[in-house]
Amino acid sequence: MNDLASIPRSRGAVCGLLLILLGLWGGLAPLAGPYYHFGFTPDKAWAYTSGRLYLSVVPGAAALLGGLMMLVTRSRAVGIAGAVLGVLGGAWFIAGSGFVKAVLKNTSVSIGKPLESANMTAALQDYLARAALFFGLGALIVFVAALAIGRFSLLAARDVAAVEADAYPYSSQPEQFVAAANYPTTAGQFPSAPDTTTAQYPPPGG
Repeated sequence: MNDLASIPRSRGAVCGLLLILLGLWGGLAPLAGPYYHFGFTPDKAWAYTSGRLYLSVVPGAAALLGGLMMLVTRSRAVGIAGAVLGVLGGAWFIAGSGFVKAVLKNTSVSIGKPLESANMTAALQDYLARAALFFGLGALIVFVAALAIGRFSLLAARDVAAVEADAYPYSSQPEQFVAAANYPTTAGQFPSAPDTTTAQYPPPGG
């Protein structure tokens, strides 16, 4: 059964790559957003704030690390652990700001105010930025990671077939294997009876 814990590396490749890309976006987009007047204050690219660190970079790094684990592993347990890490990162993108403010009562860690744009209203800018950088991104990460958990938990028929093929190397030719193992040839073991017809029944008139 331990062999069933191994999976093809391709099982988590697509979901792992998606989590890596989403994690990079979530961690870096708030820092580069001021170049395009998109995101939240401060209006300066690559400027450090505690809000950008704890609410964007940290969950983005969690999603990225989870994606790397899923991408390179051949272990079912490691793949699931990476997917769970991705779920946690996505959940923090969704609820991290509210949790810090409402539960931890920390006002110094915040996402900031939406940057002003000449092409849209402040309300629309705020909604789009939150969707692209926080709750929308987090929901997408959670979806991909949950899909990966399902794929890693799946025991495919080809997984069982591969294990059985390793355990029984002759299983691909069962008839020949059974014949060779259980039914040896009769040559030399069962000699044919001699023909005693003439000795037992002499011809008439002899």
